[in-house]
Amino acid sequence: MKRYLSAAAVLTAIVQPVTAADLVKNPAAATRQQQDWSDVPAYPFYKGRVAVMDGRTLWYPQYAQRVRLVDIDACELPQWALDPKWLNRERQKAPSPVPCGPLAKAWLKRTVGNKPVECSVVSYGNDGIPQARCTSGGRDIAVEMLRVGWARLASPYSYNSQYLAYQRHAMAARYGMWATYVLDMNEWRRKAVDKTLDRQPIADANLIAQRESEISPPFIDARRKPKRTDR
Repeated sequence: MKRYLSAAAVLTAIVQPVTAADLVKNPAAATRQQQDWSDVPAYPFYKGRVAVMDGRTLWYPQYAQRVRLVDIDACELPQWALDPKWLNRERQKAPSPVPCGPLAKAWLKRTVGNKPVECSVVSYGNDGIPQARCTSGGRDIAVEMLRVGWARLASPYSYNSQYLAYQRHAMAARYGMWATYVLDMNEWRRKAVDKTLDRQPIADANLIAQRESEISPPFIDARRKPKRTDR
């Protein structure tokens, strides 16, 4: 006597998932089940001696590649900050200028020295430059820049507790740029017309006088806008 399968039984047999035993018996099915990772991008890793371009950018000559320290920001090379110790206001039109860009570069150069630098790329910026975590002599270079106050966190919403701790310590001690009036770097990049190395300090004094945001600690007269003067 012939037995016939019900429609429900046939449907169950069709949609029954493949089991581990089935994959062992059918290698082709196992291959189809494996995820294809060939399209997943692999971020590069750089190692070697570098040249310092500015307070957050390194140059690998052997790769002809720029690398930017991730999660931190620093003054641009033409950018000036102002010394809050403005004592002789009768004779001096504005506070003394502080070359925060060159000082940030100098400290990064001192930190790196002649030692090889290892950089693991974690992302790419909008300009296509790799963003990387870099170490030299076993030390995180970004931490060193934050520790001495010549760099700041790129975002106020950073979740890196170590970076936050070093920045707070530098701010409290008023190390580096935290001892100056300094314009937010993003605002500076947006507003500065002359971005050459010949830029005069008075140009940044004017920008700070018209600032929308600041990253300096609240000095006694931090909110007192200096009198604008022409370049």
